[in-house]
Amino acid sequence: MNEPKKNQKHADASEALKSVGLQVTGQRTAVYNEVQTNPHSTADEVHQAVIASFGAVSRQAVYDALNMMAEYGLIRRIQPAGSPARYERRLDNHHHLVCRKCNSVIDVDCFVGSAPCLKVKSGHGYVIEETEVTYWGICPKCQKSSSTKETKK
Repeated sequence: MNEPKKNQKHADASEALKSVGLQVTGQRTAVYNEVQTNPHSTADEVHQAVIASFGAVSRQAVYDALNMMAEYGLIRRIQPAGSPARYERRLDNHHHLVCRKCNSVIDVDCFVGSAPCLKVKSGHGYVIEETEVTYWGICPKCQKSSSTKETKK
């Protein structure tokens, strides 16, 4: 098994898969392309989109492809609290902002800009490689929806 190449940037799915020694298949290519096109998608969302673009593919095949690509460092798996796992192609050190109402997720760049973004007082002997921060709030769309409902009362 190859080690993940954390900061690889590939626009082409077949090039990305080959670069880590994975066999290029139509299903894997469709999964990779869907994650690239629609970041922060859940596995079920990826599955539905792959069916629409590629044709019949099992849910398990999509889950396997997502897990394998995450393991090899081609995609990133995130899982905000209370949310199913989501997948993205952006591999640099960054964080996420999640809407508490609609669960939309957007990327937020690090304030400092280098990994890790935050330093702990004591690492307790660990070599810290990454900081994961999730900001929670209400997105502009949900704020507008809430204010519209309040004015109709």
